[in-house]
Amino acid sequence: MSVPQRMRRLLRGPRPESVPVVVGTACTVVGLIDVAAGVFPRFRHSRMHTLAEVLPGALGPFAAALSLSAGMLLLLLAHGLKRHKRRAWRAAVVLLPAGAAAQFAYRHSVVGVLVSLTLCYLLVRHRDQFRALPDPRSRWRALANFVLLGAGSLALGLVIVSVHPGRVVGDPSIADRLQHVLYGLFGVEGPVDYAGRTSWTVAYSLGALGLLTAVTTIYLAFRPEHPAARLTEDDESRLRALLETHGGRDSLGHFALRRDKAVVFSPSGKAAVCYRVVSG
Repeated sequence: MSVPQRMRRLLRGPRPESVPVVVGTACTVVGLIDVAAGVFPRFRHSRMHTLAEVLPGALGPFAAALSLSAGMLLLLLAHGLKRHKRRAWRAAVVLLPAGAAAQFAYRHSVVGVLVSLTLCYLLVRHRDQFRALPDPRSRWRALANFVLLGAGSLALGLVIVSVHPGRVVGDPSIADRLQHVLYGLFGVEGPVDYAGRTSWTVAYSLGALGLLTAVTTIYLAFRPEHPAARLTEDDESRLRALLETHGGRDSLGHFALRRDKAVVFSPSGKAAVCYRVVSG
């Protein structure tokens, strides 16, 4: 492939079918970097986080809690984008321009603005790639989110409480650290004391983890569900006409009349496919 052809291919951007994976992977990488920046103090001042700050997700000036929350949200959002979810697309289209504006206001990062707007442009240009419906609402899914994200928040919280050895007052035990994390997830000060402003950093980070766990669990439990498939009276009449004409060839054709299914007719109206979306 010649150099001009490579340049034209590069300017055209990724193939439409690969956009969800490309954008989702970008959100995953930046999300992991932001989580590391929110947990480890030294990482927030490293060259790696300097690179992360010019990418979507680093919306604030070295705020540990904001970096941690943004990273977790980006990881959750990336999963939906890779699965072509329409709601994840809507959230990304709103968050990316907001992130670009925040980066320009706080860090005056032109590179960060360009990267954010480039990803947003890819999402808008290839919006037809994000048509998947949300998963069916389930209390078990909300419970699983609460258990898994709660366990992850507890583990990250223990790391956050323990990565400031030079700032800890005294020598708190593992039980004290665990109690501090549990209290902090609910926004209450625990038994571990820190020198200087470290206590505020730890408190805001733990509070952000607890809030994120609560909000995502409540959303999954009470989110609006996509309307279930329903067979209309007109569709049922057309299906019955087809069954009267050709029903003798299919002994199970009467199952097509179930009310919890939708139907798609061929252009000629001589064939139909009945379906029910389980996981879009």
